[in-house]
Amino acid sequence: MKNILFGLIPALMWGIQPIIMTKLSGKSEEKVVGMGLGIFLVALFISIFKRPNNLSSTLILISFVDGLALSYGLINQIRGFSLVGISKGTPISTGTQLIGATLVGVLYFKEWSSTFQHILGIIAIILIIIGVSMTTFEEKKEENIKKSNLKKGIITLILSSVGFVLYTVILKVANINIWDALIPQGLGVLVGSYLLSKRNYKEKLFTKNSIKHIITGAIFAIANITLMISNEINGLSVGFTLTQMNVVIATIGGLVILKEKKTKKELIYVLLGLLLVVIGGVFIGITKS
Repeated sequence: MKNILFGLIPALMWGIQPIIMTKLSGKSEEKVVGMGLGIFLVALFISIFKRPNNLSSTLILISFVDGLALSYGLINQIRGFSLVGISKGTPISTGTQLIGATLVGVLYFKEWSSTFQHILGIIAIILIIIGVSMTTFEEKKEENIKKSNLKKGIITLILSSVGFVLYTVILKVANINIWDALIPQGLGVLVGSYLLSKRNYKEKLFTKNSIKHIITGAIFAIANITLMISNEINGLSVGFTLTQMNVVIATIGGLVILKEKKTKKELIYVLLGLLLVVIGGVFIGITKS
């Protein structure tokens, strides 16, 4: 029971992170730079207790690139959330990440070998696609600007999922231990966040707002590290499945805490879509066992 409760820590952290991030306010660029700094500082702190066993120039370079991929995922996710909201954006982000990671696992790592895994996995992907589609439902006809925001938000969140999938895959392909990668990866996130933000944002990046978002970066880093430990004590299938509960926390938090407005019909669609995404995530977890 203790192991399962520990495995829920990443879900809790990733669930509350976008809510806290929204509450702290600030521009998207300020948020991602603050998060990058928070992730890097946590990596430095952890390295005091968990020193890397194997450092080489190749490991440092690959881990740094992995951090760049994470920064690309983060900045696009933050921008996507600002366009469509947390309650609508979280299922889209989680669902597309699940699909992307699953496809890479199947096509590259050959994770599905049995007929049962293929059938259950395909059902899971279909459920996730339907669920994500349901969360984007809007009852009232929106103005062109709002319609444009929805379309742009969905595309931006899909791009963020590309970054997140690459971030989870790169170290696995290179067979690099997360503990060895922690510091160069954190540096990659910080550098990538700054460079990506500076492309379109010419104002000062290190502001009071960005400093506040060190908190959200620390929350993200804690979720990532506890997930690694959970995978070790619970196994990959259980650890992976438990993290999918973050979409429930974030979506309901967006509706209840952030007061994101929905009509009764839209709310039903969001909650049903959320349920399908979670069920799909659980099914994918079962295919990994």
